[in-house]
Amino acid sequence: MALHRNARLGLAGRRALVADVEAGCSCREAGRRRGVSPTTACKWWRRWSQARLEERSSLACLEDRSSRPHRSPRLLAAREQARICAARHRSGWGPRLIAGETGHPHATVWRTLRRAGISRAPRQPRERPRLYEWPCPGDLLHIDSKRFARFTRPGHALTGDRHVTGAEKRTRVGYEWVHSLVDVDRTRFGGQRLVRRPVALPLLSFSRSQPATGSRGWSGA
Repeated sequence: MALHRNARLGLAGRRALVADVEAGCSCREAGRRRGVSPTTACKWWRRWSQARLEERSSLACLEDRSSRPHRSPRLLAAREQARICAARHRSGWGPRLIAGETGHPHATVWRTLRRAGISRAPRQPRERPRLYEWPCPGDLLHIDSKRFARFTRPGHALTGDRHVTGAEKRTRVGYEWVHSLVDVDRTRFGGQRLVRRPVALPLLSFSRSQPATGSRGWSGA
């Protein structure tokens, strides 16, 4: 059941409201208990009292009704609607191109296609992913480097002191780099190493020093 998005009461609340009226409460008192107006309480009580036994058993009489009118005299003729749908199936065009072919306004064509459930192209099924796995540990490694700035003392986020001396401004503390390596395909083992310079030699030695087997989360020195 699709409830209205602004509905004050759900299906259980509406059933409790009519139960209050059956117990002897007035519609005004039952609406006050459930937080709705007397008009709303009378509406649900009227639908409940006029419903058949099977509708009461399934609570179908307490569901929201469609707001579409019973009669639409100015609705596009069924023959023209079938013509618009046929043009959609034949060409796959959108509402604007179909409107130019059929001579109907763009909005009318779009509403006709939406009413028929063909306003959007059918979604194509996704391809199944092609899974693979390298046979040996270390065949496929992921290596990443991250730069971190060094500091001589904690910053103002901890101390609350934003004062910086001239000597501290002239001091070049530098940076440190963290090299991370993960066997992304087979074992998921990984490690990290902290170095002072971003050169290839420490990274190469770091990748060669990783064990082929070991515990998950191994950290290199």
